[in-house]
Amino acid sequence: MRAAVYYGPEDLRVTEVPEPLVEAGEVLLRVLGAGICGTDVRILHGSHRKYPSGTVRIPGHEVVAEIEQIGSGVEGYHLGQRCFVAPNVGCGHCRQCISGNNNRCAAYQAIGITIDGAFAEHLKLPAAFIAQGNLIPVAAEVDPAIGSLMEPFACVLRGQEPLAIRPGETVLVMGAGPIGAMHVALARMKGAGRVLVSDPNPVRAARALTMGADRAISDGNEKLEATVHEATNGEGPEVVIVAAPSHEAQMQAIELAGIGGRINFFGGLPKDRPAIEFNSNTLHYKELLVTATTACSTLDCWRAAEIINSARIDFRPFVTARYPLGRALEAFEEVQSGRTLKVVLEP
Repeated sequence: MRAAVYYGPEDLRVTEVPEPLVEAGEVLLRVLGAGICGTDVRILHGSHRKYPSGTVRIPGHEVVAEIEQIGSGVEGYHLGQRCFVAPNVGCGHCRQCISGNNNRCAAYQAIGITIDGAFAEHLKLPAAFIAQGNLIPVAAEVDPAIGSLMEPFACVLRGQEPLAIRPGETVLVMGAGPIGAMHVALARMKGAGRVLVSDPNPVRAARALTMGADRAISDGNEKLEATVHEATNGEGPEVVIVAAPSHEAQMQAIELAGIGGRINFFGGLPKDRPAIEFNSNTLHYKELLVTATTACSTLDCWRAAEIINSARIDFRPFVTARYPLGRALEAFEEVQSGRTLKVVLEP
């Protein structure tokens, strides 16, 4: 079969690899759509900790596929069934796993991260993924490219969970990439009264307006501060989501949030510069709640699948480019151009 294989930093090759062999408890999937995300870009650049020097592996962890083979002992699925794969599986017995937070498991495995992933014609799903409920049915009418958004949307669901957005509140989303746009759509679904978006890229900022944002700001920090001040009558937003790996945005979020505000640092910072400086008295006297989330649990993925299967949110505008597997390198260039939201490979 053909696959886009990582051989080292900046070395991704579309090549022939052996077809996976299905054993007991496993399932072979025919990949229909696999999204490219920021994690995959970090992998390409050689900056992902799970891809140490010498790693040769197939990336790709946002996937919708069709069941092509079913190993002995697997029940509850049928050939030809369309499914989404929750990418993370834990050990199953640590405190994080038994509390439903398998994304926090110290011994986690993940397709496209620690084992071969979905940038290929076929994907073999190990038995642990089947046993732990990671193979999630997708409605037949769901476009596979849209279905592949279930993983990033599950991460967005997790990010907003501790924020408890209430109807009528003002939400500021800092960053208007794919994740920021999803935060806008979800905040709107939860009843946010106003959603403000900031992004230095004017194209992305403007696009957020079509996703449900009320205001989009792209012309500097002073304009952002003035717009937020005006839109909230000087009180600041109740919720601020930093959906970008930006030191400046994280620090500014603390200053912009209203008294009693809730903040989510969704975007992680580069590992070579992971710290920020801020006035802790601002947190103290404004009684701010600062939260952070990483990845998604299998339960988050099931919840995301329910929303996408039900078409509660129109995700069609989120998929802005599709590429065949043979043009994977072009697809990665498109992701890094800043012109698009989600780019999906369709093997």
